[in-house]
Amino acid sequence: MVKYVTYTRVSTKEQGRSGLGLEAQERDIRLYLDNYSDEPWEVIGNFQDVQSGTEDDRPELASAIALAKRERAVLLVAKLDRLSRRVSFVASLMEDKRLEFRVATMPHADKFQLHIYAALAEQEREFISTRTKAALAEAKAKGKKLGGLRDKTGRRNAASKAQANIRANKLAGVVRPMQESGATLTAIAEALNEASFSTPRGGSWYPTSVKRLIDRLTA
Repeated sequence: MVKYVTYTRVSTKEQGRSGLGLEAQERDIRLYLDNYSDEPWEVIGNFQDVQSGTEDDRPELASAIALAKRERAVLLVAKLDRLSRRVSFVASLMEDKRLEFRVATMPHADKFQLHIYAALAEQEREFISTRTKAALAEAKAKGKKLGGLRDKTGRRNAASKAQANIRANKLAGVVRPMQESGATLTAIAEALNEASFSTPRGGSWYPTSVKRLIDRLTA
């Protein structure tokens, strides 16, 4: 029998109280167990943190890892960033020979692929942060000439547009080749979801959102 220890994480106390994001993680974990796990299987523990993924000192994650090692169980998370947003921390888990973990939304990914995904995600976050700060600084500089509430709205819109363009260009290397090879919008959406790339609002990709992404890249 395959034993699992599940781990979920949300970033704020408000999300923890409201359940925002937890239902989606639990759904993905259930889909993995029902469709991709060897049978029979058993969940021997469920752990949850309400804490940022940039913080590696999380008590419930530590407990989940300890239980998985002790019981020779598989640590199961919905998405890779639920474990950590730091590639160094993910790499340290991969190097632990006593620990096995799986990512529900990437059911067939091996450790090498997961390492690449973690590195790309961290690189993307750093780049977006840098470019967003630059866009905000530029918007602020321009706003000094106009001032007022209207200008604040303009700065927010400019920063939002800049960030959307950055994310779109980052995904172009995945979307463009698939589009040119004749892949459908649905197939592209599935590929983005499997690679754990979220939409600008942090959700899953659908054909309609892929269409908007392609329109932005074309524009």
